[in-house]
Amino acid sequence: MKNYLLSTLFLSLLFISCTPKNPKLVLVDSNGRMNQLLLVMNNDLWEHKEGDELKVALYEEVHGLPQKEPQFNVTHVEVNGFGYLFKKSKSILIVGLGKKSEYSIQTNIYAKPQTIIKLIEPTKEELIKSIQEKRAEIVKVFKEEDLKAVQYRLRNKLFETKNLTTLTKLGVSMEIPDSYKLVDDTGDFLWLRQHIQKQQTMNLLVYELPINSSDDEAGKNILLARDAIGEKFIPGAKEGMYMITEAAYIPQILPTILDGKKAYQTRGKWEVKGAFMAGPFLSYTLVDKPNNRLVVIEGFTYAPATNKRDYMFEIEAVLKTVKIQ
Repeated sequence: MKNYLLSTLFLSLLFISCTPKNPKLVLVDSNGRMNQLLLVMNNDLWEHKEGDELKVALYEEVHGLPQKEPQFNVTHVEVNGFGYLFKKSKSILIVGLGKKSEYSIQTNIYAKPQTIIKLIEPTKEELIKSIQEKRAEIVKVFKEEDLKAVQYRLRNKLFETKNLTTLTKLGVSMEIPDSYKLVDDTGDFLWLRQHIQKQQTMNLLVYELPINSSDDEAGKNILLARDAIGEKFIPGAKEGMYMITEAAYIPQILPTILDGKKAYQTRGKWEVKGAFMAGPFLSYTLVDKPNNRLVVIEGFTYAPATNKRDYMFEIEAVLKTVKIQ
């Protein structure tokens, strides 16, 4: 009981301290990479049912990756261990027991950029229920803030896209880092590549497809069209080799909104027909109904024996800057 009261008092003081007393205070830069999360939660909760319910979301595997990788790399500290250094973390999730229910999202409290989500309930039973109800939203908030942070960082040096024929012809603009180099720009198909390290690359593709049927508009021919583009524009090392969608893995296709337009997000794995090359891809197929076309933007990574979650997350950040005139 004594430990419980101390924890409750500490949490109350912690939450009060989350309101900056001096609005003119200059905040320090936060620390932590994309997809890293600091969890402030006592062991008696983290190691039992409450923690298990959180892990369902925080440790869920990212779809479309060759290796198993969780949504977040989680650093866990108890409430009384949440000191100065930890308070500079970019993404902080505080979960615990308190006198009354609280769910809040705060930004730039101890550092910037920073997102702090607090989830507090009076009883363990209520906490478990709230975790189940809020965990998907919690993941979404942290992911969206991470995307913004990555996009902000990448804007430091951008590719001069006005000279790209395909983007001009298609009426498409994107914020692409200048670390990407041109591979192909036909006017109908754009391919840019960034070398990460030896024999590892991140790639961006842009092209359009006509809407010839209701199935095209409904996203039912995305994979067929993707394989046709791979055969035409993305060859392998030998004749007859080209990029295709991996047949043994069913991609995830979800409806979404991008640039205010109806779109389809596709996550899956690519491979080169007839060769031992493969990796993850992420594409967005935007329905441009006024122009009777689909605009496809895609990113894929080739990085053998390396975790690729963060590479694909950075690609997602770039793709989501797309604008269609």
